Amino acid sequence: AKDYELRQYETAKWVSTVIRGETQKEAMRQGFWKLFHYIQGKNEKEMKIDMTVPVTCLIKSGCADFKVSFFVPFEHQDSPPQPTDSDVFIEERKAAAIFVRSFGGFASPEKYAEEAEVLARILRNRGQSFHEDFFYTAGYDSPFKLFNRHNEVWYFKK
Repeated sequence: AKDYELRQYETAKWVSTVIRGETQKEAMRQGFWKLFHYIQGKNEKEMKIDMTVPVTCLIKSGCADFKVSFFVPFEHQDSPPQPTDSDVFIEERKAAAIFVRSFGGFASPEKYAEEAEVLARILRNRGQSFHEDFFYTAGYDSPFKLFNRHNEVWYFKK
């Protein structure tokens, strides 16, 4: 469709952390730095790992916990180094069909919520079945990139 796409993602490992009781913006900041330290060598192998995109954030309805994640690069998918920070963990996300809506600009928590609501409305209107109680935000750009930014919201297909 012109206003969203349906993607099939394969099973993959992500490095994640859960930030509790903060605003989404603050959770993203804290989560990013915890994960950045992991890829800079704060792991069992003291290995530097390339930064990947997207950086995702799990948003659950009525919940003040935010799970921030980095995709583990393909060359480390089989055996990513274990984190040494007890707040950081490796998770395996199962293969899934995901509805994706893309948008540009600098994405605030309000903008992500607005785009997620637009996507949810479109999916409902088209009779698509999806998990409505949570969505992911996905950011693809460094904060220093000023133009042609790429952001997404994801709903998982039922």
